[in-house]
Amino acid sequence: MARPTVPAAKDRALEFVKERILDGTYAGGELLSEGEIADALGVSRTPVREAFLLLEADGLMRLYPKRGALVVAVSPDEVRDVMETRLLVERHAAERVATQGPDLAKLLETLVRQQERLLARRDHTGFVQADREFHRAIVAAAGNVILERLYDSLRDRQRRMGAMSIARDPSLADRYITDHREIAAALAARNPDAAVDAVTRHLTIAADGIAGAVSPPRPD
Repeated sequence: MARPTVPAAKDRALEFVKERILDGTYAGGELLSEGEIADALGVSRTPVREAFLLLEADGLMRLYPKRGALVVAVSPDEVRDVMETRLLVERHAAERVATQGPDLAKLLETLVRQQERLLARRDHTGFVQADREFHRAIVAAAGNVILERLYDSLRDRQRRMGAMSIARDPSLADRYITDHREIAAALAARNPDAAVDAVTRHLTIAADGIAGAVSPPRPD
């Protein structure tokens, strides 16, 4: 029997740090050292350094020799660009699916129920991932492979921004579930105008929540 493949130390370090950046454990502005990550994983500093370089290339970290690696904060411009792209892609997808796409009723209901279970367990990381699966299912059903790939390129940013907004205001999760049911109902009714309106309202609320997490309101 073949032994299970053990991930290389670099890959382990990359996954360890990246996941903690995306779920908000390592917040923007936090300075990480190679030594602390190496100690946490029981590896040498070399694979950690390689992982840091890859994360810098992804725009998630900025390296400072002899000091460490800074977790790059999400900027208001990044939020704007991501949400504008999502609006363009998701409104088009909602209209296409409502007009001539497949019946997504069962799939979307399953995904919404999954979100409800995760929220009941206060698994906000899982909830954010399930939230993205709901939206991606609609984009994929629209049948445009190029737009689907573009949407997938936003995955890490979506996860990170979603985690930030839910951490700041957990009540948004309940609102998202309500919005998802409205979107699903409009798609099931084959009403493209209602579907586009529901997606627009939902993403506008999501954008406001993310913007609030990136730029907290000033104290009075």
